[in-house]
Amino acid sequence: MTTSRIARGSAHTDAVGRTPQIAATAATTTAAASEKSVLRTRLLAARRAMTPAARAAAEAMICSRLLDWLQKNPVASLGVYHPIRQEPDLHSAYNALAAQGVHLSLPIIRGKDAPLEFVRWTPGEPLVKDAMGTSAPEGGETVRPQALLIPCLGFNAARLRLGYGGGFYDRTLAQAPRPLAIGVAYAGALAEFGGQPHDIALDVILTDA
Repeated sequence: MTTSRIARGSAHTDAVGRTPQIAATAATTTAAASEKSVLRTRLLAARRAMTPAARAAAEAMICSRLLDWLQKNPVASLGVYHPIRQEPDLHSAYNALAAQGVHLSLPIIRGKDAPLEFVRWTPGEPLVKDAMGTSAPEGGETVRPQALLIPCLGFNAARLRLGYGGGFYDRTLAQAPRPLAIGVAYAGALAEFGGQPHDIALDVILTDA
C-alpha cells in the first residue's frame, strides 16, 4: 500500500514546505526589502552631498512651514526628534513652539521591537544616550503626545515613509489612540517605492519645496 505524503485537501508545498501563495508573498516581501535597502543608500548619500548652505536654507524653510502648519492646525503636545544622519535640524522651531506653550517631548527606545516612548522635554535641557544610542532626556515624565514630528529618509506620493528599517514609528503609530503624524523631509527625498502591510501613511509631509 502506498501512502501519499500530501494529505487529502492540503496544498502543494515548495522545497522548504511553503505553499505557493506563501512562497510568493515571501518573495515579494524580500524584493521590497531589497528595493528599500538600495533606496536608503542612495538617499543617505544625497543627504551627505548637501552643502552646508543648502542644508541651512532647507531647514529654515521646513521650520517656517512647520510653524505655519501648526498655527492652522494647533496641537497642545508634540513629540519631536533630535536629528541624526543629517536629518533636518528644527531646533529653532522647537524653541518657538515651546515659547508658544506647546508641550514638547522626545522619543526613547525601550527595545528593538517596542514602540517609542516619549518623555517631556524643554529645549536646552541636557540629553544623554539611551540604551540604543539615541539622544534622549535623562529623566522626566512619560507622555502620549497629540502629534508626532517624524523625520523621513524618503517618502512616496501616498505619504508612506521610508525610515532606517527599525520599524519604531510604524509600531508607535499602530497604537491607539493614534497620534497625528507629521512627516518632515528634504524635497529630494520624494521617491517611488511600494508599501508593505506594516506601513502606515502619514497625515501630512512638510518639505522645503
